[in-house]
Amino acid sequence: MFTIFLHVRATSNWLSLSRQQRATIFDQHVQQPIQASPALRMRYFDAEAFHARVSDVILIETEDLKAYYFFIENLKDSPIFSEQFFTLIDIIPSIENGFLEYEATLTECERAEIIG
Repeated sequence: MFTIFLHVRATSNWLSLSRQQRATIFDQHVQQPIQASPALRMRYFDAEAFHARVSDVILIETEDLKAYYFFIENLKDSPIFSEQFFTLIDIIPSIENGFLEYEATLTECERAEIIG
Protein backbone atom coordinates (compact mmCIF):
# COMPACT_ATOMS: atom_id res chain seq x y z
CA MET A 1 0.00 0.00 0.00
CA PHE A 2 1.33 3.40 -0.96
CA THR A 3 0.42 6.52 0.96
CA ILE A 4 1.00 9.82 -0.81
CA PHE A 5 0.86 13.15 0.96
CA LEU A 6 0.14 16.19 -1.22
CA HIS A 7 1.00 19.47 0.47
CA VAL A 8 -0.92 22.31 -1.14
CA ARG A 9 -1.51 25.99 -0.49
CA ALA A 10 -4.82 27.70 -1.19
CA THR A 11 -4.37 30.90 -3.19
CA SER A 12 -6.31 34.14 -3.05
CA ASN A 13 -8.09 32.96 -6.23
CA TRP A 14 -9.57 30.12 -4.19
CA LEU A 15 -10.26 32.11 -1.07
CA SER A 16 -12.05 34.83 -3.05
CA LEU A 17 -14.68 32.30 -4.18
CA SER A 18 -17.79 31.79 -2.08
CA ARG A 19 -17.87 28.71 0.12
CA GLN A 20 -20.55 27.23 -2.15
CA GLN A 21 -18.39 27.77 -5.24
CA ARG A 22 -15.42 26.15 -3.50
CA ALA A 23 -17.52 23.16 -2.42
CA THR A 24 -18.83 22.67 -5.97
CA ILE A 25 -15.38 22.88 -7.58
CA PHE A 26 -13.79 20.62 -4.97
CA ASP A 27 -16.56 18.04 -5.33
CA GLN A 28 -16.42 18.04 -9.13
CA HIS A 29 -12.64 18.01 -9.59
CA VAL A 30 -11.36 16.18 -6.49
CA GLN A 31 -14.07 14.16 -4.73
CA GLN A 32 -15.82 12.75 -7.80
CA PRO A 33 -12.64 11.55 -9.54
CA ILE A 34 -11.52 9.87 -6.30
CA GLN A 35 -14.91 8.22 -5.85
CA ALA A 36 -14.83 7.07 -9.50
CA SER A 37 -11.57 5.20 -8.92
CA PRO A 38 -11.96 2.23 -6.59
CA ALA A 39 -8.16 2.02 -6.38
CA LEU A 40 -7.89 5.37 -4.56
CA ARG A 41 -8.83 6.48 -1.07
CA MET A 42 -8.47 10.08 0.05
CA ARG A 43 -8.45 12.01 3.31
CA TYR A 44 -8.24 15.79 3.47
CA PHE A 45 -6.66 17.81 6.27
CA ASP A 46 -6.92 21.55 6.88
CA ALA A 47 -3.54 22.79 8.13
CA GLU A 48 -3.61 26.56 7.60
CA ALA A 49 -4.05 27.37 11.27
CA PHE A 50 -0.91 25.38 12.05
CA HIS A 51 1.44 25.92 9.12
CA ALA A 52 2.48 29.07 7.29
CA ARG A 53 3.41 27.50 3.94
CA VAL A 54 0.97 24.59 3.60
CA SER A 55 -2.75 25.25 3.99
CA ASP A 56 -4.00 21.73 3.26
CA VAL A 57 -2.74 18.16 3.17
CA ILE A 58 -4.32 15.58 0.90
CA LEU A 59 -3.58 11.98 1.85
CA ILE A 60 -4.11 9.41 -0.90
CA GLU A 61 -3.83 5.67 -0.33
CA THR A 62 -3.50 3.22 -3.20
CA GLU A 63 -1.95 0.01 -4.36
CA ASP A 64 -2.22 1.21 -7.96
CA LEU A 65 0.29 3.94 -8.76
CA LYS A 66 -1.11 4.27 -12.28
CA ALA A 67 -4.55 5.18 -10.84
CA TYR A 68 -2.83 7.77 -8.63
CA TYR A 69 -0.87 9.12 -11.60
CA PHE A 70 -4.01 9.45 -13.72
CA PHE A 71 -5.77 11.25 -10.85
CA ILE A 72 -2.91 13.75 -10.62
CA GLU A 73 -2.91 14.30 -14.40
CA ASN A 74 -6.65 14.94 -14.24
CA LEU A 75 -6.19 17.29 -11.31
CA LYS A 76 -3.51 19.28 -13.17
CA ASP A 77 -5.94 19.77 -16.06
CA SER A 78 -8.73 20.89 -13.73
CA PRO A 79 -9.37 24.41 -12.40
CA ILE A 80 -7.79 23.32 -9.11
CA PHE A 81 -4.39 24.00 -10.69
CA SER A 82 -5.12 25.49 -14.12
CA GLU A 83 -6.94 28.45 -12.57
CA GLN A 84 -4.37 28.58 -9.79
CA PHE A 85 -6.77 27.87 -6.96
CA PHE A 86 -4.03 25.86 -5.27
CA THR A 87 -0.26 25.67 -5.47
CA LEU A 88 1.34 22.26 -5.13
CA ILE A 89 4.06 22.62 -2.50
CA ASP A 90 5.26 19.05 -2.12
CA ILE A 91 4.46 15.41 -2.85
CA ILE A 92 5.64 12.86 -0.31
CA PRO A 93 5.15 9.24 -1.35
CA SER A 94 5.57 6.68 1.40
CA ILE A 95 5.05 3.07 2.41
CA GLU A 96 3.56 2.57 5.85
CA ASN A 97 5.93 0.43 7.92
CA GLY A 98 8.04 -0.15 4.83
CA PHE A 99 11.03 -1.07 6.95
CA LEU A 100 9.07 -3.98 8.44
CA GLU A 101 8.24 -5.30 4.97
CA TYR A 102 11.89 -4.96 3.99
CA GLU A 103 13.14 -6.72 7.11
CA ALA A 104 10.67 -9.58 6.54
CA THR A 105 12.41 -10.31 3.23
CA LEU A 106 15.86 -10.62 4.78
CA THR A 107 17.47 -13.95 5.56
CA GLU A 108 18.95 -14.61 8.98
CA CYS A 109 22.46 -14.00 7.57
CA GLU A 110 21.46 -10.69 6.05
CA ARG A 111 19.86 -9.59 9.35
CA ALA A 112 23.04 -10.50 11.21
CA GLU A 113 25.16 -8.48 8.74
CA ILE A 114 22.95 -5.41 9.13
CA ILE A 115 22.92 -5.57 12.92
CA GLY A 116 26.68 -6.10 12.88
